[in-house]
Amino acid sequence: MDIGQAIWIFFLLTALQPVVKQRLLEASRQRLLAQIERRRQSRVILMVHRQETMSVLGFPIMRYIDVNDAEDVMRACAMTDPEVPLDIVLHTPGGLVLASLQIAQAVRQHKGKVTVFVPHFAMSGGTLIALAADAIVMSPHAVLGPVDPQLGQYPAASLLKVVAKKPLAELDDQTLILADVAEKAVNQVRDSVQGLLARSQPPEKIADLARLLSTGTWTHDYPITLGEAQRLGLKVSSDMPPEVLQLMSLYPQPVRRQPSVEFLPIPRRAERAKPPD
Repeated sequence: MDIGQAIWIFFLLTALQPVVKQRLLEASRQRLLAQIERRRQSRVILMVHRQETMSVLGFPIMRYIDVNDAEDVMRACAMTDPEVPLDIVLHTPGGLVLASLQIAQAVRQHKGKVTVFVPHFAMSGGTLIALAADAIVMSPHAVLGPVDPQLGQYPAASLLKVVAKKPLAELDDQTLILADVAEKAVNQVRDSVQGLLARSQPPEKIADLARLLSTGTWTHDYPITLGEAQRLGLKVSSDMPPEVLQLMSLYPQPVRRQPSVEFLPIPRRAERAKPPD
């Protein structure tokens, strides 16, 4: 073998290495999914949104809940017997209200028990989906988020407050139109949240909880921790199965960069002092 052939083989192996690595990760995820489904006798659905890299420019972009996700989750629900429990693993910054509500309604209408697992975070539309479940399981430091609608770069609730504080004569037509759309958006999301919460909440708590989550009580990126979610009355626990956390380790961040967090990926136990001789 001459040097030219060796170079070509090296480049070929280098080009194939990411593909092989991805296939091995996918196979590992499928095996672990099947293992969890057998143990819990459920249908497991994962929705994990990681940061992606554009193929040419290399700029990082965020993935979010879109109509393709909605189609896939609805298809998975349709392929599951009504009595079979659903276990949904969410790791997402949120996304389109339409897609999130489609997924949430599919979850809400499933007859079997639905459990949502949040290993790290499920914000905005992810929280909307979680509210449709019978139970939410969060890691000790995982967070949910408010579900108040956003109009472009503006929170709908903030638009309504600004318009309410100014005389109509000082507002232009575009602001008034945005305020009208904002009012509709807030009302629609609040009504939808009330319908989703009916699965897990007593009737007397639904209206107040829906108003709190959907009408701009906090900023849109406000982290609702495990403790706060429990104080709000959500059906939340911290009984996170280790297999779910193991699944997340099989979704490595695809952006090629030097990692900013590094540690030895093995359990670290406390060392007990030896008794004196």
